[in-house]
Amino acid sequence: MTDKVIYRKEGRRSGYPLLCTGLLLLIGVSVFNLFWPKRTQIELENRRAAQFPDFRLEDLLDGSWQSDFSRWMQDQFLLRDQWINAQRATDEIAFQKVEEGGILLGKDRWMFTKLFTVPDSTLAQMNKNVEAVADFAANYPGKVTFLLAPSASAIYPEELPAGAPMIDENAMLDDIFARIGESAAVLDLRDTFTACKDEYLYFKTDHHWTPHGAYRAYEQFCALKGLTPFDTSAQQPVTVSGFQGTHYSATRLWNVEDDVITYYPLENPMTIYRITGEAQYEPQTTEPLINTDKFNTRDKYAAFLDGNNGYSVIEGNGTGSILVVKDSYANSFVPNLTQNYAKIGVVDFRNFKYGLDSTIEQEGYDEVLILYNFQTFIADTNLIYISRPSTLS
Repeated sequence: MTDKVIYRKEGRRSGYPLLCTGLLLLIGVSVFNLFWPKRTQIELENRRAAQFPDFRLEDLLDGSWQSDFSRWMQDQFLLRDQWINAQRATDEIAFQKVEEGGILLGKDRWMFTKLFTVPDSTLAQMNKNVEAVADFAANYPGKVTFLLAPSASAIYPEELPAGAPMIDENAMLDDIFARIGESAAVLDLRDTFTACKDEYLYFKTDHHWTPHGAYRAYEQFCALKGLTPFDTSAQQPVTVSGFQGTHYSATRLWNVEDDVITYYPLENPMTIYRITGEAQYEPQTTEPLINTDKFNTRDKYAAFLDGNNGYSVIEGNGTGSILVVKDSYANSFVPNLTQNYAKIGVVDFRNFKYGLDSTIEQEGYDEVLILYNFQTFIADTNLIYISRPSTLS
């Protein structure tokens, strides 16, 4: 009986070292995490990191302080990015995952935006956008060109994961072009891009086309308008390596193949304006077309046009003027236009909340180019501003 009692006590004691080791490890990690350098920005996710919440009794009682503290712990945990990268690599290698963070992991290290369905709310918005663009173009007969860039998945369907049930983008593009084509000149790039799909048209780690893809689109724009595209062989290109775009930020693909950005350092000045009212602009800064400082950040594509400003004006080397209404696909496209126009205005409705009539009249623009990519166009809630009439007498 005594031996049995002693045996049971020793059995219970045998678990203490493991328990103590676990507790010490947990306490050690917690203490070490308190002194781990805190950050204000999570570069890979292009967002601000949660900061330690100020303590207020009412926040504690309603639970909001605990939620803010939890977010702070998650964002500021030591080696957070390395843990996430390891988890994502395990998902892909061990579990053969083909989707991460809304991004499809395709063949040959391609990454595509997942678009299996289009919600009714998005279809309704798309119809509003089509109607707004068509109405706007009808008011400027012969002056408006509509360029809607196809998604990379529509040009490279063979690179998608096997059996990925993507929406029929081609059918939707056909419908959009048919409706807008009744009042505007339409530029459909699908045949051109399919014919030269072996070229570097889209980034693999980002949702944008490359500057080369933008140039191919620019060539088709020139052909449509009877313009001569500038000769790239007469320019000295600059290549920036190590670009990992928004798709990589969402997936953290363990065997990522970095993209490169090749551009031409054109000297044309660009003035960015502060918008103070309808057709009221104050010069904010004048700078080069490409902000090379941003090539030293994660968001390297933002170097083109220095990001998405509400209203900018570029001095070109050609004749006449054109107003470009755009999403960020146009940022690497617009510099090409400096060879053909004397003045290029650029409007981004994310930061421009007025109709265009008063600006076109005041600034005397001869032409308008509306340039979006398909996935932005169908969901954009700001494009409807384009058809708002002027309120100025």
